Amino acid sequence: MTVDAPPDTLVPSPKRAPRIFLGWWIVAAASLVQALQTGLIQQAYGNYIVELGKEFGWSKALLSWGATEQQAVYGATGPGVGWLLDRFGPRTVIRVGMVITGTSFFLFARVDSLTTFFLALLLMSVGANMIGYIATTFVVIHWFERSRSRALSLAASGTSFGGMAVYLVALLIERYGWRTTADITGVIFILAAVPITMLMHHHPQDVGEEMDGGVPPSREGAPAEAPAASVDFTLREAMRHPVFWWISFGHGSALFVVSAINVHLVSNLTKEHHYSLSQASAVMVLVTAMYGIGTVTGGFIGGRGNRQSVTMLCMFMHMAGMLLLAHAVNDAMIMAFALLHGYAWGWRGPQMAALRADYFGRASFGKIMGVSNIIIIIGTMFGPLIAGYAFDITGSYRLGFDILAALAGLGSIFFYLSKPPEPPARYRMTSSG
Repeated sequence: MTVDAPPDTLVPSPKRAPRIFLGWWIVAAASLVQALQTGLIQQAYGNYIVELGKEFGWSKALLSWGATEQQAVYGATGPGVGWLLDRFGPRTVIRVGMVITGTSFFLFARVDSLTTFFLALLLMSVGANMIGYIATTFVVIHWFERSRSRALSLAASGTSFGGMAVYLVALLIERYGWRTTADITGVIFILAAVPITMLMHHHPQDVGEEMDGGVPPSREGAPAEAPAASVDFTLREAMRHPVFWWISFGHGSALFVVSAINVHLVSNLTKEHHYSLSQASAVMVLVTAMYGIGTVTGGFIGGRGNRQSVTMLCMFMHMAGMLLLAHAVNDAMIMAFALLHGYAWGWRGPQMAALRADYFGRASFGKIMGVSNIIIIIGTMFGPLIAGYAFDITGSYRLGFDILAALAGLGSIFFYLSKPPEPPARYRMTSSG
């Protein structure tokens, strides 16, 4: 006869270490994609245009058209990318986009005329849009609700790390030339395509997970964020609300400034303040470092329900930073610009997707973001052109930067008008009866 051991003598089963929620690994992967996209494409372009201008004698306005072409393609393909994300999921779209981007850099390294220059940028733009803001935001939105602002902020922090890579790109260009640097960049994108995207599942339920890991707010170790909207708008319903357009116009106003700085800051500092290429790139590194700090702190600030107020403040900071840069007479003013612009960019960036998801839900987020991109892209298209033409006409960036500062101030009004929308009529009818 077997006697059971008393309960207090039983050997306890070993405790399993808590598993990290897969959503946070997806955030890390999205952050790495943003780092590559920002550091090796968006901000690195400012280094390339200095070398292209030297080799081919092309004007600042003409080189700005290269950036404008990229943004025009972003706008034109944005709805298509949103549809592809909703249809095929982020893993496939981002993976294909990285291969296309890598291939475009091989073509870019062999530019010998304006025709090949614009063709290379066309292909690069298609790939970059497939791995850019819409795609990385899309995957994070589908994994987080309570922690949405924090998750988006951490994903966006990749832009900061990518911006720091701009300095390395400048050193590679100074040592090996811009063509070899472009070839190296192409190899990086193609080799990274599969490993980075392995984790990017579309929905938590696809792999037996729950939104936010299924952890109650009291166990997260941090205050719960403002609750996200439980109402899902269709694209048509979202576009009927003025707030859809106000957010898009405000976002576009900010990107007038961000895109112009990405393209022209290095040129401005080398031409007007006599910095070397690596010194000017170091200032860009400072901007993106402040951006990185801003994304992390801004995620917590925005997560407490202050997104609209944060965006308004950030537009004033963008404006003040541009005025400082436009009228800079010493290094202190340039550093102050870097701090203001970097923090404003970091605090504001994650709020853009979070506001849309809070207001319009997740069901049609890809389509809503894609159509919004058509409006947003106006800023990224014309910001570099305004700065470039101002330089060609006046020999200085001052007038162009002053105009961009005024547009940033206008953006604060658009965000002031961005009030939460009423639910669609079908929800009101259901709740009433």
